[in-house]
Amino acid sequence: MSTTRHLVNRRRRLADRPRTDRAPQPDRPAPTPPAPGPEPRLEDSGAEKRRDTASRDIEPPADVESAAGVGPTADVESAADEPGAHERGRRTPAPPARLARLVRGRASRGRGLLLVCAALTLLLGGFAAWAATEAAGLRDAASAHNTALADAAGTSRVKGEVTSAVNALFSYDHAKPGKNEDAARRLLTGKAVEQHRELLAAVRKQGREQKLVLTTTVTDSAVTALEGDRARVLLFADQHSARTGARGEHKAKADGKKADGGAEDDATYAGAMLAVNAVRQDGTWKIAAIDTLS
Repeated sequence: MSTTRHLVNRRRRLADRPRTDRAPQPDRPAPTPPAPGPEPRLEDSGAEKRRDTASRDIEPPADVESAAGVGPTADVESAADEPGAHERGRRTPAPPARLARLVRGRASRGRGLLLVCAALTLLLGGFAAWAATEAAGLRDAASAHNTALADAAGTSRVKGEVTSAVNALFSYDHAKPGKNEDAARRLLTGKAVEQHRELLAAVRKQGREQKLVLTTTVTDSAVTALEGDRARVLLFADQHSARTGARGEHKAKADGKKADGGAEDDATYAGAMLAVNAVRQDGTWKIAAIDTLS
């Protein structure tokens, strides 16, 4: 019984194998029909096929691919992970970033230049204000001390007394030599005494021999400084000299001039300019220094 069953099973297995070259065995039993059951529904199989097709046709969205590590984003990330990618980014920055850095650099340089200009402007303005203040102070100080223009009465008195002193000091008459010496004692002080003696030495020497007469007349004067009891006066004068002695007549003949018995003088004219320092002593302005300018 078991042998028969084994044989039947073997035949079934051989029958199930595909055979192309050999014909079916005659002793092979006919296949057993399948058990009866409910027939498959056509609409159910069609819906199943459509669901399969739709599932195959639907592609995942781009963000899903990116999240899953596939697509363009994944490619970029993989490229960024490659060795040397960061070095290449530093060597060749993107044009917008380079432009932004350039703009920021120029803006910082412009701000620095503006700060420097502002500092220079403030410095120069402060210096100009200081210079103006100092100049005004100096002018005010000089005006406060120098009253030559403010004190008209004092200026006029200085001019009158100094003018009279110069006329007397620089005039000489051989017939009255004591008059000039007396004026020197009254109107000179300080180093002006020696200066006047040196200036009039030649006139006194020639005066006795040539009977010289020297007359000095101040034509104009100006007080340049007046500070209390001290003054500085500038004077312009005309000088006339005449020789009436024998030597004067001989000199006149040598010059081709006629001397009718000495009646006609040998006269010369000259101009002089001098500046004197005057001081007021005992209510009188005296000459303390003489500066000849011509």
